[in-house]
Amino acid sequence: MVRWAFLFPGQGSQYKGMGIDFYEKFPESKKVFEEADKFLNFSLSKIIFEGTEEELKKTEITQPAILTTSIAIFEVLKKEKLFPTYVAGHSLGEYSAIVAAEGLEFKDAVRTVHFRGKFMQEAVPEGEGAMAAIISEKLDEIKEAVKEAQKKAPVVIANYNAPNQYVISGKKEGVDLAAKIIKEKNIGKAIPLKVSAPFHSPLMENAAVRLKAILLNIDFNDLNYPLVTNVDAKIIQKKEDVRESLIRQVPNPVKWTQSILKLKEEGVENFVEIGPGKVLTGLLQKIYPEAKGYFINDLKSFEEFKGIYKS
Repeated sequence: MVRWAFLFPGQGSQYKGMGIDFYEKFPESKKVFEEADKFLNFSLSKIIFEGTEEELKKTEITQPAILTTSIAIFEVLKKEKLFPTYVAGHSLGEYSAIVAAEGLEFKDAVRTVHFRGKFMQEAVPEGEGAMAAIISEKLDEIKEAVKEAQKKAPVVIANYNAPNQYVISGKKEGVDLAAKIIKEKNIGKAIPLKVSAPFHSPLMENAAVRLKAILLNIDFNDLNYPLVTNVDAKIIQKKEDVRESLIRQVPNPVKWTQSILKLKEEGVENFVEIGPGKVLTGLLQKIYPEAKGYFINDLKSFEEFKGIYKS
């Protein structure tokens, strides 16, 4: 049996007009965008299709926008009876994965990620936090540099994106110092990220507490498809575990490399990224080069994938 993992992207994959071809062609997709507008009490679809890149970059808009686009595409796959064996999502994308696995209703998810974005933005005053991508395969040395910088200010490894790509996050002084050490010791390249808050660091603890209050009041279901979690890179399916993993996700690192390797362990060789962009497809090639990776972000890639899946 061919095993498929459906992957869902996170923040940073957004772009103006994403999902519009699905919205215009498929009633199932149009319904998802209309429901997002209804449940959020503002026209998210108008911002996605007609708004500015600046508007779309606001965290409390970006998060529901990517979720909505991903689920609008997934609904078409579902109609075509193209189903996953496993699901996984990068940070915010974990919500899309859970909705796809019917662990959470879309209306609850879209409201929750709108607040999630707001809480994450408000957790640290603007300008105080920072993130930087580290391009290097020297993980032990990156850890040492981070440990050294922690003596001056909070900083942690926030994302394990690929064997040669990590992200550090924390107070601006901590991130700047760790980046400086990494450059000076020739450990790798440090690239400051244009983000508004230090995501997936302990500085997000306040956001996690506020999000927990919402998640505890939402109904979850056991998942139809097993999920590999960001926080532990473990396979879960029980609703209690799903809720708990989402609460813990915000202040903890995204273990994406470990998640893909877990799927490899499970015998998965076929992956498809569902939603805007193709960031996860690129990371997959670095983590698991032998895997077959596809993406669906427009009608052309959807038609191509349909033929591959059914062949």
